[in-house]
Amino acid sequence: MNKLLATLIAGLFATSVYAQTATAPATPATTTATTTGTTMSTGQSGAAGTTSTGDAKADKKINKADEKEAKEISKQDEKISKATSKANEKKAKAQSKAEKKIAKANEKVAKADPEDKPKAAAKAEEKTADATYDAQKTMIKADEKAQKKIVDANADKAKAHAKANEKRAEATAEAHKDAAK
Repeated sequence: MNKLLATLIAGLFATSVYAQTATAPATPATTTATTTGTTMSTGQSGAAGTTSTGDAKADKKINKADEKEAKEISKQDEKISKATSKANEKKAKAQSKAEKKIAKANEKVAKADPEDKPKAAAKAEEKTADATYDAQKTMIKADEKAQKKIVDANADKAKAHAKANEKRAEATAEAHKDAAK
């Protein structure tokens, strides 16, 4: 039971780490863009090299897209965190409930008369198996539900990133068009 629990937790952790690293390139860009917006407003253009188009209007649109993306990613990261913690809470409750049932069954075996011990032990094994199965089933459902939410959140993060890229490209194209006039 403990091995299964450890495996489930490790799998959830690995999935969440993979999900965060899969979208990690978007995070530095939004951080840089936010920094860029700050440095550009103070008149320094040191960090603005990657997003600066030379057109203030286009740069403003790019910064707005970056801010929107950062906000959406933050929102989705919060959803992922909530889903993970809720799943962990449900799993802990299921484990605790199973342990109580197992302890109660073992206590009955200990209190049983010597001639009734084999029968009580067999009954305790059955109750232990049932409690373990119920806990595993609950844990699996909790993980499944959390994984669905994580997948949805990561999809939303990817959509936000794509939308921000579209807005950046449009603003850059508009700046180049204006510069060509």
